[in-house]
Amino acid sequence: MPVPKPSFPALQPHGQEPIYRQIYVRFRHAIAAQMLKPGDRIPAARALALELGVARGTVDAAYALLTAEGYLQPRGPAGTIVAPDLQAHAAGSSSANRHGTQAPQQINATGPLPFQMGLPALDAFPRKIWARLAARAARATSQEDMLYPPPAGLPSLRREIATYLQLSRGVHCAPEQVLITSGYRETLQLISAALLQPGQQVWVEDPGYPPTTQLLAQAGMRAVPVAVDADGLQVAQGVALAPQAAAAVVTPAHQSPLCVALSLQRRLALLDWAAHTQAWIIEDDYDGEYRYQGRPLPALKSLDRAERVLYAGTFSKVLFPGVRLAYLVVPIQQLPAFLAADKAIHSGAPVLTQQIVSAFMAEGHFGRHLQRMRKLYGERRQIAAQVLEQLLGKHLHVEPQPGGMHLILRLHGRRSDRILAQRMRAAGMAVHALSERSSGASTDAGLLLGFTNVDSPATAARLAARIQALLT
Repeated sequence: MPVPKPSFPALQPHGQEPIYRQIYVRFRHAIAAQMLKPGDRIPAARALALELGVARGTVDAAYALLTAEGYLQPRGPAGTIVAPDLQAHAAGSSSANRHGTQAPQQINATGPLPFQMGLPALDAFPRKIWARLAARAARATSQEDMLYPPPAGLPSLRREIATYLQLSRGVHCAPEQVLITSGYRETLQLISAALLQPGQQVWVEDPGYPPTTQLLAQAGMRAVPVAVDADGLQVAQGVALAPQAAAAVVTPAHQSPLCVALSLQRRLALLDWAAHTQAWIIEDDYDGEYRYQGRPLPALKSLDRAERVLYAGTFSKVLFPGVRLAYLVVPIQQLPAFLAADKAIHSGAPVLTQQIVSAFMAEGHFGRHLQRMRKLYGERRQIAAQVLEQLLGKHLHVEPQPGGMHLILRLHGRRSDRILAQRMRAAGMAVHALSERSSGASTDAGLLLGFTNVDSPATAARLAARIQALLT
């Protein structure tokens, strides 16, 4: 069957809109006018690029945007078609935004988006081992397992986590100090309910992780942004801004998003401040396992002698986010307050999931998986950084990082990282602007790109070409 070719008005190389956007608009109008109908196959990107006299990456960017908005549907070797279930009037019925184009449709991604942050390499997860453990746990389900789960978590999983933290992160804790939650957000809600009061001040890193500030605000706390430099959180600035703050939320092993580690001098200063003011330190060790230069740094909690550090970890980065399990280590003296708060706000994580993770750790699969991922991420990080630097070096440079799961791309000149990030998201790439993570205007422009699912130089080159199309 011949591939329909929509009639394109002449492209405007020097127009206000980028070429990829002009192609996108023309396809969208062709679908709205039913020149392209649901199920119709569209021209291959290479063929259309030759016909229009543009770079292949430009057409790829347009197709990616159309796919992300639900207009097109890739079919592998069978080519790309207009989405079969697309309503013929959908492209023309929605209201226009301030740029004169229609608002993107909300669709659910069926797989990892390019450069998606915080997402492990799902292709490398040992699914067969996981499936075997899951089947075994399901077969062994007893009546007791069908009751409401224990709010604090399954005892066997709490024991495994305590052992792991002592051996790998230098955190000495008893199993009863480990509380299981459904993620970082619930962990922070639990801490707020157990220890903090509305109206209190809490230090947060600047730039930092936006949900932290949002969650604190929802709980009635006042976030105090404290600047981060090459040595991490500037403790002296925090003391000057809010000396009697009730808590500080920090990412000492691998600061989010700047990737720096909190220096030993700053760690000791932070612990000293907390001990003297009776403040709490919330250590978010979200991906401290991933360090590619030397061994992973010990947790801040390992230096805590005054029992002022609450250690928060997660399985989302080391296993997969769908597991919806995290954990919190609390001082033994505060355990009653946390158990009371836990019963009030947390109904407990599914027992079956906890049993699978517990067995995964007890049988050594967890430790072996982490070792493989450190090696794999080190390789993928190098691939992504080298290819992006080679192909986009005149526009940006990749800032070297000792660890973590994302890269920082610093933009040259006065280019807006927010505008570029917006264009890349519209083209189906899950990136973030560095300036969006800061409370002030002093943060340099940059992009935050996850590299864990960039599986080859060819993949990195294709993505770099798509970025190149957006930069022209």
